[in-house]
Amino acid sequence: MKYNTILLTKEKGYATLTLNRPGELNALSVEMRRELLHCFGRLEEDDSVRAVILTGGDDVFCAGIDLEEMSTLESSKFEDYSRVMIESLQKIYTFRKPVIAAVSGIALGGGFNLVTVCDIVIASETAIFGHPELKLGLNPLFDPLRRMVGTAKAKEIAMLGEPIGAQEAFRIGLVNKVSPPDTFMEVARSVAGEISQRPARAVEAVKKISDIVPRLDKKAALEYEFEVSALLFSRAEIRDHMRKFLDNLKSRKKV
Repeated sequence: MKYNTILLTKEKGYATLTLNRPGELNALSVEMRRELLHCFGRLEEDDSVRAVILTGGDDVFCAGIDLEEMSTLESSKFEDYSRVMIESLQKIYTFRKPVIAAVSGIALGGGFNLVTVCDIVIASETAIFGHPELKLGLNPLFDPLRRMVGTAKAKEIAMLGEPIGAQEAFRIGLVNKVSPPDTFMEVARSVAGEISQRPARAVEAVKKISDIVPRLDKKAALEYEFEVSALLFSRAEIRDHMRKFLDNLKSRKKV
């Protein structure tokens, strides 16, 4: 399917989804949110896709919500507008496969929200993150940010709205890797490629575990993780993966 505001390409084992409103700095319109929702829905059901890279391209990730569109929105239509916004973020946040944000340039407001609902963040040295919403009289999305950097730091970011450069984002745990502008996509593709080679069910299980265990006490968390391990081990394919791993180790020892 052809989209108007996003581009979708597929490589072996993973897909790359690029925000494509360059004239508007990839601002999030209602149409873009609907297309993101639809595209992630398709990718979730596509077994050939084991990971997704979400990017805005080399120059800008996303400037945030489309203020021009929102400023003309009638009050009676705000509920539908909010519903599309929530559903598109929820779809990415609860996507059962890993989502890698590859960020270059600005990721502000709603664009920053997109980053915080991804699993792994690869940043170009040019990346700038920020929540300027309070300056506009709006509230930023707090909970996904809190899960990444902790409550105290999330309050600071949300309340002050100051821009955060790539290195500072890495220091506070918002970003996993920082790369030069000409290699950040290469790094993102490498990460996606590595993930796509792992057993798909195990990768999905790790993502689910990472979401559930922080809500449990220590005893319940360990029990849950071992229950998931038992389910994975019951599958015949796990033994094939173990044999291949052992064969690789033996071949390396002989060299």
